[in-house]
Amino acid sequence: MKNLLSLGIMSLVGVLFVGLRAHALDVGINEISEQIQLGSEDPRRIVARIINTLMLFLGIIAVVIILLGGFKWMTAAGNEDKVGEAKKLMGAGVIGLVIILASWGIASFVLNSLINATNNA
Repeated sequence: MKNLLSLGIMSLVGVLFVGLRAHALDVGINEISEQIQLGSEDPRRIVARIINTLMLFLGIIAVVIILLGGFKWMTAAGNEDKVGEAKKLMGAGVIGLVIILASWGIASFVLNSLINATNNA
């Protein structure tokens, strides 16, 4: 179980690294060094993008926990202790997913209200 969880985390990090590496190759090293300067993008939008990315990764982790619980349940072979552990794991994953979705909704509402209020002023 620990090996499977660490494999999932390493896979996510690997996908992120490959994506960043591909972006660096597209832009080119010389262009990156010329572009290192203060950004002109709105800080509120940067924060919104960071929050969305974090919520995406947390959601993926919650879904993986639910899948691990289902896998544990399917391989329990009728052992009530393992089935109980699997149910607890799946319940924790579902509760975590609900918390993540609720916090994303609240953060999205607050950031959109903030952006709209300051753009209209």
